[in-house]
Amino acid sequence: MFFSPKWLLHLEGLAVFLTAIFLYHTLGGSWVKFAVLFFVPDVFMLGYCFGPKAGAAVYNVGHTYTAPFLFSLVGYLAHAPSLFYLSIIWTAHIGFDRMLGYGLKYPAAFKSTHLGKV
Repeated sequence: MFFSPKWLLHLEGLAVFLTAIFLYHTLGGSWVKFAVLFFVPDVFMLGYCFGPKAGAAVYNVGHTYTAPFLFSLVGYLAHAPSLFYLSIIWTAHIGFDRMLGYGLKYPAAFKSTHLGKV
């Protein structure tokens, strides 16, 4: 069924991704920087070098909306627009991942996520 909870989460990821792109465009961000930095949050996968439990914990820290939210808050309070732009790119990355079905990881295995098996 198209409107199953899993598909709704995919659509939610699409909405976050498109909203972040729209916001980035509206604020006049550099598309070259966007392209270069878009996959940087995937460095959090390096946590898997220390096993699936540590890997899931590190990956999840970098793939929840909390981290870019805090980045944007610091950027706002410190009057550092570059941090705000980075938080939008980070949020777009997370939304893109969710849209594709890559969710938060369970410690059992990399392919075991809150959105199901990848």
